[in-house]
Amino acid sequence: MLGIAGTIPIEDLPLLTGGVTMENGNIRIDGRNIPVDRGTAALIGAAVKTSEVLGTPPPFGYVVGDIGRGAGSRTLYKYLVDTFAESGFHTFTFHYLQPIVHWHNRLQQIIHGMETRPVLIADAGFMYVAKMSGHAAMYDLFTPDIGELSFLADETAPHPFYTRGFILHDENRVPDLIARAYEHNNAARYLLVKGKKDCLAGREGILSEVDNPVEEVMEAIGGTGDTLTGILSALIYSGMDIEEAAVVAMRTNRVAGSYARPTPATQITDIIRHIPKALENTLSLQ
Repeated sequence: MLGIAGTIPIEDLPLLTGGVTMENGNIRIDGRNIPVDRGTAALIGAAVKTSEVLGTPPPFGYVVGDIGRGAGSRTLYKYLVDTFAESGFHTFTFHYLQPIVHWHNRLQQIIHGMETRPVLIADAGFMYVAKMSGHAAMYDLFTPDIGELSFLADETAPHPFYTRGFILHDENRVPDLIARAYEHNNAARYLLVKGKKDCLAGREGILSEVDNPVEEVMEAIGGTGDTLTGILSALIYSGMDIEEAAVVAMRTNRVAGSYARPTPATQITDIIRHIPKALENTLSLQ
């Protein structure tokens, strides 16, 4: 089973859990429709559409409202601590959760004690707490953009706000930033770095890169990094190894964006609906 957990920026949204479907631009979980615009909802929506093509069960989601005050994140952390050991997940992706180190470490203790632990993927805010806790190496995959990679590469920064100025968001320095992150044990087993050129890296350096097709306007569309992580999560759950899944996901996300013929007004749902066709195209070329 593929599990995905994260917060939604809706203040009064209670904790919802269950299998997820996607209908009319919304994800549907636990009897509730949630609009897909970016963030956790976009990640889950992309995973749903990928699962449809692969013939695998839809993801099991855990979502809760949090507008930055942390109450929803604490509720979700506690629920995962109480239930994760018996969950039976093959792959689990953590997305936007407030970086609360105490709760992160309690959850990691549970996972560490499991006889068979899932493939662990961290995106967005969950990479922050993984690094802040000192347990980044427990994860199989981080999916940072250039700014997030800069934080991972700064061994002294306790929080993204304190990333030192000389570690800039310069895409030409990606290999150096990757090397710094691994040197100080602030990276997962693999890093998928999202940017004008997407790349997969490990401790030995960059393993693969994908830079086409290119749709410059996609950089201004919120959620395209989230869809990449969603596609990748579903591919890994289907049985692909991480290196193959990363290449397929990087290509599929770009092709889906190209099929959408994006403009500055394009919404992330316009790209998500093209994921099935884009994935079929990518797989046919493998």
